[in-house]
Amino acid sequence: MLKLQLPQYFWPICVLSTLIARQTTTATSSSSDYLVGRNKSIYNPCRLSDSQLLEYSNLSDGQHLLEAIKNIAIPRVVGTSNHSIVRQYIEQSLRDLDWHVELDSFHDKAPIKGTLHFSNIIATLNPQADRYLVLACHYDSKYMPDVEFVGATDSAVPCAILLNVAKVLQQQLLPLHNSKLSLMLIFFDGEEAFDQWGPKDSIYGARHLAQLWQEQGKLDRIDMLVLLDLLGAPDPNFYSFFSNTESWYMRLLDLETRLGQRHLLERYVSSGVAKREPRRYFQPQGMYISRVEDDHVPFLQRNVPVLHLIPMPFPSVWHTPDDNESVIDYATTNNLALIIRLFILEYMCDDDQARNERKIPH
Repeated sequence: MLKLQLPQYFWPICVLSTLIARQTTTATSSSSDYLVGRNKSIYNPCRLSDSQLLEYSNLSDGQHLLEAIKNIAIPRVVGTSNHSIVRQYIEQSLRDLDWHVELDSFHDKAPIKGTLHFSNIIATLNPQADRYLVLACHYDSKYMPDVEFVGATDSAVPCAILLNVAKVLQQQLLPLHNSKLSLMLIFFDGEEAFDQWGPKDSIYGARHLAQLWQEQGKLDRIDMLVLLDLLGAPDPNFYSFFSNTESWYMRLLDLETRLGQRHLLERYVSSGVAKREPRRYFQPQGMYISRVEDDHVPFLQRNVPVLHLIPMPFPSVWHTPDDNESVIDYATTNNLALIIRLFILEYMCDDDQARNERKIPH
């Protein structure tokens, strides 16, 4: 990826324009602030009660999360046998949980490697739904000649978290098999550059899928794209990057706060590197306008709302051989998985009409 020589108070990220930090709005924004989709429709989600928060916090499967990470955290460069193994593992894991799985497969030319076969994995609970909350990550690992690069945070852990969501919330998500609003998981292929990060050597899968769905008219069915990347290391700091999804970011911050107040999160781990509010992942500041080039960009360019969950600064092991299982802090990983699960449950407990249509099962 492109690195810029920046002043000390800036962080090296792929592409950075003006960075503006400001306090976000309060977590009690009015319902009119909750906008979704390219048409900016108003959507009023519910807020989990204290009893629901406690009940759903007890839903977890740490062993499944660990096993998923171990199955994905192997070198998995596009075009290799390991890449196929990981793709098949993700596909089968979701099919076993009764998800509808499709592949968006295509060929593209890549520097060094030549023509490669890419496959985005798209999983839905209801393929006929009118609207989707989309959670996404990438499952390929970076090509590094003569180096065994595992990419545990980049992005085996995000992939495992999404699979864990499907596993842990299997019963709670049952109504979404028939509802107009449903859940979609995307595992992008070819996020990493093979030579030097650029518009034609990066985010191969995301570029292809965004263009395809634009042509097919499917982008209007996306409420919001929530992209996970570089997760698993201790002491992550998250910020709101886009004003149109700030109210949704504040939901994550609110959930973390409520869980912390009720001692429902595992111990916080600090690397001592990042300046942060003590005992908090989701920081009460926004960064406008920052630009981290990632799989969300082709969708953002087509006016799809984006919530980008990527830590700032990046983990210190980013794009080094040290990004392996040894850097994963499982307390942090379990906490983030819990917050994301609860975010999904709140999102799917929507306005009055939908609440009459279905309740979140216990």
